[in-house]
Amino acid sequence: MFRRMFQFSSNEKETLLAGRNGSAAHSSGMAELSGVLQRESEGCGNGVAATATGVTPVVESFDEVYAIAGVKAIGKNYTILKIADMVNSKHLADMTPEAKRNSLMMALEAAGAEIGDLLQDAVSRNRALDEYEDERQEQVRKFETVKAEENNKLHAELEHLTSQYMSRIQANSDQVAQEQDKFRGWQKRKQQESQRITDAATFCVPQGNGSIGNANSLSAVLERVNLPRR
Repeated sequence: MFRRMFQFSSNEKETLLAGRNGSAAHSSGMAELSGVLQRESEGCGNGVAATATGVTPVVESFDEVYAIAGVKAIGKNYTILKIADMVNSKHLADMTPEAKRNSLMMALEAAGAEIGDLLQDAVSRNRALDEYEDERQEQVRKFETVKAEENNKLHAELEHLTSQYMSRIQANSDQVAQEQDKFRGWQKRKQQESQRITDAATFCVPQGNGSIGNANSLSAVLERVNLPRR
């Protein structure tokens, strides 16, 4: 008898999903879930300055997701999760799928649990998981968008700063080049001045001590007159 209860027609499945999933309790739970996630995402949806808090931690407990969505145990307090635990029980581990099904049906019949309620519970929980996933994905997408905008601004600021510093670096290099040119110019004039002094000093040396043209430095001129170099 219970085995036949699993064999829903397509029309019966549609009626089950449309009738139970549209309940006021489920709709209210989904509205609460959306409100919670909306409040979570407000911190990352108000511009770059609001992103310091980041994305709120994901709800790790599926029981909390079900609670937020308003999914509650119905009937004899049997849920699809309890059925999952029963199916995976070590006591049924060596049974064939058909034997597991028969044992499960026997237990449900003894407990007075309704297959329709269990399937409705499965649909509600799966829907709660999907909707929480969608909401979280949207929140992460918005957070990603905000961070991308922040990165774009940072890149623009970085380029602006880089341009400023490159200009300063170039200006410093130009100043060094100018000072080097000035110094080379001074060195050239210094050589000319030293030569002018040397040329003048040669006329102070007696002619018998050497040719004026052979004196190419002040030191050589002073040596010709046997004078100590200061």
